Amino acid sequence: MTVRMDNVLINVEDLEAAIAFFAELGLEVEGRAQVEGDWAGRVVGLENVRADIVMMRAPDGSGRVELSKFHTPSAIAAEPRNAPSNTLGIRRIMFAVDDLDDVIARLRPHGAELVGEVARYEDVHRLCFVRGPEGIILGLSEHLGS
Repeated sequence: MTVRMDNVLINVEDLEAAIAFFAELGLEVEGRAQVEGDWAGRVVGLENVRADIVMMRAPDGSGRVELSKFHTPSAIAAEPRNAPSNTLGIRRIMFAVDDLDDVIARLRPHGAELVGEVARYEDVHRLCFVRGPEGIILGLSEHLGS
């Protein structure tokens, strides 16, 4: 049996801000659609579903992030927006980047803030977590050396 990660879904209130944030990271819009109707409700277990979705993919094709804005039923907050890293559930999505400092600088105008600090793991990686719009946490990792 083959299993391949296809995408990670993030529900957001401000779809355009989330698109701009992930685009600045380097992801590309793969497609946009509105989903609604009985079939959509059956898939997600809700009634009267109408949502806009945007699929964004890494330029190398290694993964995708699906951004979704629910119009009906309205989205609900499941946790504090700025929940700490040890909160149960999916806490972050990790991205490998070539230049950590450059990525942080480019994401700051889109609301990104360091969760802690940039840390170095031996001579292998520089790592950090950044919190972006909607409280989304990204892990960023820059590989060092060969």
